[in-house]
Amino acid sequence: MTPSSSTPTRRVGPDKGAEGKPAASTKADERPTITLPARALRTRRVAKAAPASSRVTTPRGEPRPARRRARDERELVVELRGVSKQYGPGDNGLERVTFAVRRQEMVFLVGPTGSGKSTIMRLLIKELDPSEGVVRVAGRDLSKIERKKAPYYRRNVGVVFQDFKLLPNRTVYDNVAYALQVTGASRKQIRGTLPDILRMTGLSTKLHNYPHQLSGGEQQRVAVARAFVSHPPLLLADEPTGNLDPETSIGIMQLLYRINRAGTTVMIATHDRDMVDRMRRRVIELRRGRIVRDEATGLYASEENTAELGERLREETIEAARGVLGPKR
Repeated sequence: MTPSSSTPTRRVGPDKGAEGKPAASTKADERPTITLPARALRTRRVAKAAPASSRVTTPRGEPRPARRRARDERELVVELRGVSKQYGPGDNGLERVTFAVRRQEMVFLVGPTGSGKSTIMRLLIKELDPSEGVVRVAGRDLSKIERKKAPYYRRNVGVVFQDFKLLPNRTVYDNVAYALQVTGASRKQIRGTLPDILRMTGLSTKLHNYPHQLSGGEQQRVAVARAFVSHPPLLLADEPTGNLDPETSIGIMQLLYRINRAGTTVMIATHDRDMVDRMRRRVIELRRGRIVRDEATGLYASEENTAELGERLREETIEAARGVLGPKR
């Protein structure tokens, strides 16, 4: 084959002459060069080292502070920051309350009547708005929720009341199913969900009973089942054992404990001293609308000297008298 008939070979860069020096380039013997795509060029560049003053150094394996803060915020289910609630001149339900509750925590709110326990519960279900401060649930500022949309928000929060609040003309099955119906669940979804919840709460044999045919403990179990059936991230219980005998109260607390172990954050406002001491979970104590104690594994009451005991008894007597005259705080 003659040179004139051979296929030209592509080369990168200029040709070299016999002596190894670059040959003079002419228009006739110019060869096309290979241009790398921009992506390949970027991968071949060596990044310039950042100035030492701008580098963020952290121990090996530890996340950067910004990432750690973001992760911590995602873990918070309840957050109150500087929250105050005034019912009227000189009538403070809460005063500059700040605390946070993480995912899957179980927290007891304790304190005398009028100390602010029920006010916190009512703020968390947006039944009340704070006079000042911020209330967040699952990272959402509740002040941003319009009043007309509050019922939709409450579908994501389970609530257990002291007086049960069951529908008297509906069976156990229908009372629990109603909590799913309002969220738009289909009959198939309800039939698939309810058996496990009723079995967990010990109500499998009471499906067709009406509330008036149940004991107080059984009615409270229905209320707990209804609050938990949609597996909310937060379950609030306001005096769940207030109307129950000690033995029945233990069963209700064990049920709430199982729900907590299943992944739901549980907050309980209670006067049940024995139950709080038995559970040994986080305790937040309120007095006159302020947090006076926050312990990770606390008792109902901290150790106190004679003077502190006398002061507390006087406060409880005054607050109890006030509770008779006014709404529960």
